[in-house]
Amino acid sequence: MAFDYAVVLTGGIATGKSTVAKIFTSLGFEIIDADKIAHNMLDKQYKKVIELFGEIYVADKKVNRKLLGSLIFANKKEKLRLEKLLHPLIFKEIERQSDLLDLLMKPYLVDIPLFFESNRYSIKKSIVVYIPQTLQLQRLMQRDDSTEVMAQQRIDSQIDIEEKKQKASYLIDNQGDMKALQELCVKVKDMIIQDYKGN
Repeated sequence: MAFDYAVVLTGGIATGKSTVAKIFTSLGFEIIDADKIAHNMLDKQYKKVIELFGEIYVADKKVNRKLLGSLIFANKKEKLRLEKLLHPLIFKEIERQSDLLDLLMKPYLVDIPLFFESNRYSIKKSIVVYIPQTLQLQRLMQRDDSTEVMAQQRIDSQIDIEEKKQKASYLIDNQGDMKALQELCVKVKDMIIQDYKGN
């Protein structure tokens, strides 16, 4: 049975999940990264991407993710077509890596940005990295150098961060500075280890 020792790491776009992942890696946690797997799968499926969306989105057997992203975040139907192609492949690879990590019999993280949206993974515990949506919008515009409309589209394509906050087993509020974030991560790490000892 996969995911016995798994804890999901999730949140909203631009909430600081990648930084939290790095901190947990430095604290000794193994991490399965769904985004990394998705990028690999996308490039492997470049022929299918051409078939579904057109040659414009592929150059030298690599998918232009930024260009494809501008299409799928503006068009729900196209987004669903891409998800139908990628999600089963991503799931299979995450499950394979999870089976191997479960053998170590200690908690590890599975970084899945769209964990609550996909409803595909039978992982019981989740860490949600949280910031309010106004700050999320601001950080996303800065990070991607995007317009407010484009940034809002991407935020709206996910479940509202306030709803995710309610679903969290462990919450990391990332409104403070780096020191505060590191301290919170250590607290959550201790809570996770304690919870798995209790099981």
